[in-house]
Amino acid sequence: MNAPTRYTCEEVFKRLDDYLDRELAAEEVPLVREHLETCAACASEYRFEARVMEDLKAKLRRIRAPGGLVSRVAALLAR
Repeated sequence: MNAPTRYTCEEVFKRLDDYLDRELAAEEVPLVREHLETCAACASEYRFEARVMEDLKAKLRRIRAPGGLVSRVAALLAR
């Protein structure tokens, strides 16, 4: 089976979260990027989801973690 040369809107939509999280397979990144450059509807959805993620990250940065949380998480990760 040959690798696809183009993605459809449905294929891009299925991969959009991984693309936004930079977890998409390296060979799929250019296919998603090319589709986003040529499809206004998918590009709009991408911008919307990227904006939601950025807003969420900004809000989470303003929340102080409870005392000792960071050290407890670090200890758990060290196990």
